[in-house]
Amino acid sequence: MRPHRGTLILVLGIISLMFCGLLGIIAWVMGAGDLKEMDAGTMDPSGRGATNAGRICGMIATIFLILFAFLGGLFALGMFVLALSAHH
Repeated sequence: MRPHRGTLILVLGIISLMFCGLLGIIAWVMGAGDLKEMDAGTMDPSGRGATNAGRICGMIATIFLILFAFLGGLFALGMFVLALSAHH
């Protein structure tokens, strides 16, 4: 059996929530893959809790990243429209 990477995935998930949302995608993908391997019996299941927690943190960080990118895009679009209307 391969050793689990629960601690690494949890750390990536926490860092993604606090500092860098892009790491959330990595935590999400790694966590999902490792949980599948644990279910298949090819990875040590003792890190399931940390792996799942890191995956969930990564999911939340990714959703926040998408939301903030969308809102930032709307804000930029609004500022662009305001600048155009003030120019004319």
